[in-house]
This record gives sequence, structure tokens and C-alpha cells, in this order.
Amino acid sequence: MARTVAIGIQDFEKIRINQTFYIDKTAFIKEWWETNDDVTLITRPRRFGKTLNMDMLKCFFSNEYAGRGEIFDGLSIWENDEYRKLQGTYPVIFLSFAGIKQINYDQARKAVNQKLTDIYNRYQWLMKEDWFTQADKDYYARINSNMEDADAAITLNKLCEWLYRYYGKKCIILLDEYDTPMQEAYIHGFWDELVAYTRALFNNTFKTNPSLYRGVITGITRISKESIFSDLNNLEVITTTSEKYAQYFGFTEDEVYAALEEQNYPDSAREDVKTWYDGFTFGSISDIYNPWSITKYLSTGKLDTYWANTSANGLVGKLIREGDKDRKMEFEKLLKGECIEAPIDEQIIFNQLDTDKDAVWSLLLASGYLKCIKIIREHNEDTPVYRLTLTNLEVRKMFEKMVSGWFKQYGSMNEFVNAMFKKDLRSMNYYMNKVALTTFSYFDSGSAPSDEAPERFYHGFVLGLLVDNAKNYIITSNRESGFGRYDVIMEPKDKNKVAVIIEFKVYDKEYDNEDELSDTADNALSQIDEKQYAEDLLHRGIPEDNILKYGMAFQGKKCLIKTR
Repeated sequence: MARTVAIGIQDFEKIRINQTFYIDKTAFIKEWWETNDDVTLITRPRRFGKTLNMDMLKCFFSNEYAGRGEIFDGLSIWENDEYRKLQGTYPVIFLSFAGIKQINYDQARKAVNQKLTDIYNRYQWLMKEDWFTQADKDYYARINSNMEDADAAITLNKLCEWLYRYYGKKCIILLDEYDTPMQEAYIHGFWDELVAYTRALFNNTFKTNPSLYRGVITGITRISKESIFSDLNNLEVITTTSEKYAQYFGFTEDEVYAALEEQNYPDSAREDVKTWYDGFTFGSISDIYNPWSITKYLSTGKLDTYWANTSANGLVGKLIREGDKDRKMEFEKLLKGECIEAPIDEQIIFNQLDTDKDAVWSLLLASGYLKCIKIIREHNEDTPVYRLTLTNLEVRKMFEKMVSGWFKQYGSMNEFVNAMFKKDLRSMNYYMNKVALTTFSYFDSGSAPSDEAPERFYHGFVLGLLVDNAKNYIITSNRESGFGRYDVIMEPKDKNKVAVIIEFKVYDKEYDNEDELSDTADNALSQIDEKQYAEDLLHRGIPEDNILKYGMAFQGKKCLIKTR
């Protein structure tokens, strides 16, 4: 009988008691335990079972679950007598930073402090013990959401000490989604402050903590050691390229196909599910599926962007939208299903994301939006170069929706395109000036447009054309044709429809024959003819009368479009 597919449950005990759909990942317990690593950091994309696996570890090791072996009955870990004896025998501290998404440092600090305070409140009974000194009680009384940083830094260290005194066993600490507040700190501009706070907390918890037995930390990214893991030389880091634990986060293809069979889906569903949700690779194991989309599909029978739609994609969108022309051109390739090549550093340095043009690809890979097709060179200045592409159809649809959203507040991009096909210059100029007036800064990283703003805007505009018109047009930019490189060509898939060539130019008063913006637009049009940008279209059988040519001139936030 098919088990009920429950959505979004991250409580291991609840899943097991209710006997809802679950894919057995308990072999992870044994494999992790036998490594004897002091502290393990595991990075995986969001919604890949990190929280459920951490809750599983809590249920297995925590003495609060002593005598609760029935939770694991029928699972692989319970087949081992040695591990049956180990269940429920350690004090375990479990906390998650998943919900800490505040927009300023004071709020983020207070939220973390409240998490620590909530944990302390569960152990009020310790104060009744004879060995709990007055100094301990004084410190305990200071623990609250507004506590001093010095007190916050040693909260978990102190708690471990007290639990060790009481139980005679050192503690296991499980910290889930450690990097969520760090990503928000980068987006909202309080990175340095939160780094200092977090570094002190982590150092006291995972390094200078004699009452710690083992620790596991999970997150999406591996934030650089220099940022918050300084001095943690006891840290074993497991990233998406590591072999360790590769099969325990996400569903393997065999697991997905078995689930489809259990839920009575026809064999034909396999191909659709593979196209939409396959594509993740951990270590040497390929064909990993994200669990969230699979469980949603099993429950609804509908293919949709489930995993992609659960994310706060603000950071990813910001980095692509505000990136320079090279970043947008690379992203254009990805949206077309092509590959890019980029050096990948698995240690994400957030405060370099704005200045290091390649860092964004490392972040997208760690977050699950890109997959590695091949390592081109093992080392390039100590950084491997990867051939990358979008992970699957679900991810591509998410990005298409994101790009379309950049322009929706000004009307559909198709409104502009329809006016362009009709040579309706009045509507084209109205639309473009409305967009340019408000989006130059939006596509740039500062409060006012930089010298690169027109190019950043132009390449963002190309992405908008691409996602809204890819069904009927082949859209290319910055490619060689005739005697030069054109800006944009829209080639119809139906040769009987019109093609479009667009040349962008920025007004330059020092340039010959550019006394006003109209001259710049004329020069853009002249360049299309002089460089023979139409040659490729003519060669492919597009009649010359079906080729529309537009010159777009920019001066600050003003735009003028002309045609002949």
C-alpha cells in the first residue's frame, strides 16, 4: 500500500510515528559516527533534507529519546545491534538559524540571542542541582535576547559544560542552516558586524569547548574560513563535490523511480520527472533529485517549479541584475541551454561577490542552480575551472520568471516587441524611456548609474527579450556578422516573419557628427549597414524587406530610437 506523501515535514519523529512517505537515509548516522570527525560542516542546496537529517541525528543520539528505538524500527540503522545500544545515550543541543532573516544587525543579533535563550529555558531545571554555583546562576540570569555579546559568545560552551557535569558525557551540537543570517547580512549591508558576532560564537562553541564531543553544521554555502571559521582547524568540510555522504542528501534516481512505482505512477512519468528535477551531482554520484519537488509531484501529479519557488532568490537576482555585461552575457548563454566556463572556489567570500566577477558562479553552483558538466583544468591559480550549465528545466523556468519580473512593472516586454514589429516608434520610445528612466540604477549596483550603467541595462534588456520571445525567435547578442559585432539580432524561426537588428550607442559629445542624441541614433543605424550586420540573416533566407533595423541612443537616462 502506498504511503501518504506529507509535504514539508522536517520532524523525523512525526514522520516515523505517522508512517508517512520517507526514504531511508539512516545509514548516514553510521557513516558519520565512524569518521570520528570533531566538527563536520555539510553544505547542500536548500530543501535537500539537511534539516530532516539533523533532526534524525537528534532523535538517534539524544538522551531525551532514550528508549525510543521504535522510531527507527525497520530502517537500516536498526539492523545493527551495536547502534541499537548507542541510541539515546548523549546530551544533544539542536538549533537552527533557518528563520533568521532580519534586515539589520540589531534585529539579527537579537534573533540569534533569542534562539540561544529559548534553548536555555529548556534547561531551567539545572539550576536546582547542588553543583550549580551562584556564578552559574548569575550567568544564567543574564541570558536573554538583549544580552551582551561576550555572554552570547559562550552560551553553548557553558551549556555543554553544565550538561557534561550532569550526565557525565560530553555533548553533541547540531547547528542547522548556519549561513542563513550571513546571506541576509550581505544583502542588507551588515556583513562585517554579524561576522564578528558569529566568529566569537562559533569559536567558543566548536573550538575552545572541552565539553563538546562531536558537532555537525549544515548550510547552503561554505563561507570562507577567514570570515567565521577562523581557528577551527578541527573542521571537516563536506561540499557538493565531496565524496562523503553524497547519497544522503537528496534522492537518487533509483529512489525516485521506486517512489513513483509505489505511488502508482506510469513508467512514462519517469522521463518528465527526470527532465524537470534531475541534474544535481554530489561527489561522483550524478542523477540526484531535489526532494521538495519530488514529494510535491508525488502528492499532486503536476510538474511545476516547486523547489525554485520556495526560495528567497533576492541575492541571486541582485548579483545577476547588477552584474557587468560579461556576467549578463554568460547568463544569456545559460538561459539558452548553453554552457559557460568559470573558475570555482567553494569557499564563498560574500564581501567579494560585488568585485569578483566569477564568485557568483561559485554561489550559484553551491546553491544548486548550476551543475558541473566537466572540470576543464584541474587547477588555474589553485582554482579549478568548471564547465557549467543550468541544473534542469525547473531552474531555467525560475530564472526566466525572474528576468521577466524585472520589466513587468513597466508593462510586458512583448508590448515593446509588438510595437517594434509594427515600426511604431512612438510607442517604442515611450516604453523605452519609461523603463530606462527607472531601471538604470536598478541594473547597476549603486544609488546612481555608473559609467557602465547603459551596458548593464542593455544586457539586462537582452535577457528580457530572450525569455519573453524565445519560443518564436532565436535571439543573439554581441556576435560577429559581416565586418563587426552587432548588439542584438532577433531571427524568426518562421522565415516568413520579420527579423530585427538593434544597435545600441551612448551619446558622446566628443564623437564626430554627434551634436545631439538624434545624431547618435543615426550613427547606430549607419553602423548596422556599414558593418553589414544583416549578412547572416540574408544568408539564412530572410528577405531583406523583412529585416527591421533600429538604432537606440542613450544619454544619461534618456533614450531615442530611430529606424529607416
